[in-house]
Amino acid sequence: MTADRPPEHGHVRPLVALGLVTAAFGALVICALGVTSLVLDQDVIAVPGLGQVPGWIGMIFSIAAFALVVWLTISRPRPSYGGAAVAAVVTVLAYPLGVWFGAVAGGADLAAATGAAGGILTSWFGLVIALAAFACAWAGVALVRTNARRPRWPWEDPDDE
Repeated sequence: MTADRPPEHGHVRPLVALGLVTAAFGALVICALGVTSLVLDQDVIAVPGLGQVPGWIGMIFSIAAFALVVWLTISRPRPSYGGAAVAAVVTVLAYPLGVWFGAVAGGADLAAATGAAGGILTSWFGLVIALAAFACAWAGVALVRTNARRPRWPWEDPDDE
């Protein structure tokens, strides 16, 4: 990178941005699902007897899908904010898929696993997952695209010397 040529990816490297937004997505979606569950007085996985494993597997699938889509978006020379919409769709589909696999692996029958996965897709919980993914993916693209620098005090300017 030279002084007269702008950086290819802004001032935040894509791998750093990916780490930041993936951690933010994981924290935000866990918090948002908990708050939504509290407000609605409803379990995220409403099928009784499945235990916690489907939720863990769903979260792992969701975070992995989010990270993959965001990486594919921000590793390009000029990433598009449209990748945030793709991340939201893929992530909201990955969570119930993980719940379904977790329920089946945990010994639930196919009807219970499908009911749990479908219940997430057709409830407020699916919207919460999509919104969290969209917001965090948007932030990841913004981090990579921006050419902003850190704030500087007036006396730090090298031109004043």
